[in-house]
Amino acid sequence: MPGLDLWNATDFASLPGPVLVFVLAGLVKGVIGLGLPTISMALLALFMPPAEAAALLILPSLLTNILQIGPWAGLRARLGRLGGMQLGIALGTLAGAWALGAPAGAWASLALGSTLIGYAAWSLLGRPLTIPTQTEKWLGPAVGAATGLISSATGVFVVPAVPYLQGLGLQRDALIQAMGLSFTVSTLALAGGLYLNDSYSASALGHSAVMLLPALLGMHVGSQLRQRLSPLLFRRCLMGGLILLGLHMIVHAAKRM
Repeated sequence: MPGLDLWNATDFASLPGPVLVFVLAGLVKGVIGLGLPTISMALLALFMPPAEAAALLILPSLLTNILQIGPWAGLRARLGRLGGMQLGIALGTLAGAWALGAPAGAWASLALGSTLIGYAAWSLLGRPLTIPTQTEKWLGPAVGAATGLISSATGVFVVPAVPYLQGLGLQRDALIQAMGLSFTVSTLALAGGLYLNDSYSASALGHSAVMLLPALLGMHVGSQLRQRLSPLLFRRCLMGGLILLGLHMIVHAAKRM
């Protein structure tokens, strides 16, 4: 991938930017329990193509979300309830990767910007959903497939997965575990989709591994700040920032179309 190939032994000029992005994204995840892929994609896409940004976030996203799945004792029950949704995520992501190709160009930036605005606006203004238990059998896979399609186009896998999971009436720890499970499956499926489109190479994997430490550092700092900050105020500021970033991407993409 051309953009990532610039990171060689003689050129570290571009390294501080991604490192700071992953520290910030990890901090957000440490404070509110989600947001690492969303923040990473939003900021990385400002100075590299979306496909390269998506490849870079694979390992940091995967590891931090696996950590979020614990404790493992409750995982079987969560899989029993959410298995159809996870299958939908995997199939939707791979189908989207096959049909749409790797996210690139103005359309990818436009889709990413629109997704950021939609997610942030819903988080700020939307009312929590209530998902009837009897609908989960068919609605879960449908939500998963929609999440996968959006993920394949944008690298962001919070919509509509997070609103759906929040509407299931799960207790806080169970919800965090469910989101960790969903994000882990989404990350693996996104990596598979990028690989199918020849957008995920050994060098991309190495560059993604470099971002693990900044992400974990940010996550640790965020977990400490959680005790001192108002999560609600922090979330509102974060979503406001995502809306501004989304608007910037849409305007920039429109100029290139």
